[in-house]
Amino acid sequence: MAPVLEKRLPGAAGPSDNNNEDEEGQNLWSSILSEVSTRSSSKLPSGKNILVFGEDGSGKTTLMAKLQGSDYNKRGRGLEYLYLNVHDEYRDDLTRCNVWILDGDLYHKGLLKFAVSAQSLRDCLAVFVVDMSRPWTIMESLQKWASVLRDHVDKLKIPPEEMREMEQTMVKAFQEYAEPEDATPSSPQRRAAAAGEDEAVVLPLGENTLTRNLGIPVLIVCTKCDAITVLEKEHDYREEHFDFIQSHIRRFSLQYGAGLIYTSVKEEKNLDLLYKYIAHKMYDFQFTTPALVVEKDAVFIPSGWDNEKKISILHENFTTVRPEDPFEDFITKPPVRKLVHDKEINAEDEQVFLMKQQSLLAKQPATPTRGSTESPGRTASGSPRPAGRASQPSVTGGSPITAVKKPDPNMKAGAANEGVLANFFNSLLSKKTGSPGSPGSGTGVQGSVKKTGQKPGLTDVQAELDRMTRKQDSTVSTNNIPPPTENEA
Repeated sequence: MAPVLEKRLPGAAGPSDNNNEDEEGQNLWSSILSEVSTRSSSKLPSGKNILVFGEDGSGKTTLMAKLQGSDYNKRGRGLEYLYLNVHDEYRDDLTRCNVWILDGDLYHKGLLKFAVSAQSLRDCLAVFVVDMSRPWTIMESLQKWASVLRDHVDKLKIPPEEMREMEQTMVKAFQEYAEPEDATPSSPQRRAAAAGEDEAVVLPLGENTLTRNLGIPVLIVCTKCDAITVLEKEHDYREEHFDFIQSHIRRFSLQYGAGLIYTSVKEEKNLDLLYKYIAHKMYDFQFTTPALVVEKDAVFIPSGWDNEKKISILHENFTTVRPEDPFEDFITKPPVRKLVHDKEINAEDEQVFLMKQQSLLAKQPATPTRGSTESPGRTASGSPRPAGRASQPSVTGGSPITAVKKPDPNMKAGAANEGVLANFFNSLLSKKTGSPGSPGSGTGVQGSVKKTGQKPGLTDVQAELDRMTRKQDSTVSTNNIPPPTENEA
């Protein structure tokens, strides 16, 4: 049987052509995979964490919410979570940076285990927030929260070799700090390694620099720096006080290799600078802002720039304090001023007051006077007492006191004088119209005269006063009459 020959159709591919196509397809896929792997290595890393520490009311949550671009007015408890959107405009890449905000109560410090672990510690940034409106709490707050973070890192039980490697990375970053170069602010591209970077001269660290190395970058943020003007006006703070505060914070920053920045959410001061510096420390973005130490409410000191010699410049302005003095001895808490609410007292109307006094006088018992031995029926002429009163108990002396002690039981003591005083006050309270200077129509006087059997004749105050004088004279003359004998009685 003759062999069957295959007939190749026009345009059909042979085995050799298929092999060529397969090779081209493999090359295409390998090129795509290599490109994807190259791009993935240049993408922004995920899983970065910012740990925020601070006292209650220091503004840490408000600050981070402002960096996020939202107005966060709610206050959480325990451990709060936010995130920051980080955008690489040069490569058009976007990622999220986790933000963990620990409560100001030390009771919740155990919640740090949910925010950072031994594996994620390398990708963390610690932020200590202090309140400039309460400067007397700054150093105590920094010491407290740095101790909390240091204790937590020790509990993670990171291998010593790995921890030493992280510490050396911090030392190298501090030593290799260089003044930033000018670049286009609109392109926060990540910096490329310089050609001669390995040959750069590395200076040794200072005596008090990085003595408490945590193995992660640290940033100190002073919030509410707009309160500096309030401290100057209300608490008499001067330049020396603010230089003293800055000196202590910067020396603390050297121990941890930390950066320092003053911010104000109210005035939106240095917020954009803070965001760029965080992106620079976390994602190695290019950073072009140098240190700022001129304005006392807008200080910015990047990590690696500061040293003991630069801090000593602040000490030149000290006149009443020394740099080594304790912080709490010079920056003291002002005394609490208690608000005293005085009760408002309204003055009483004059006429109402006089009427009350008159009613009180009327209710009081009669006050014995020198004229208490007089009879209410005695005439205004001051004539001596009638003969029918001879049975009155005798008085053995001319003293008015003894006369007062033994009044006549059948007579109401002081009735005449009280009537005169009542008439006098009634004339003052009278509102009737009359001649200028006249106290009234004298109706009270007439009533008094009618009781005594006299005809109404006294119509002014002067006449009343004359009558009182005559009665006092008659009383004195009566007291001088010798007492009757036993036969006469």
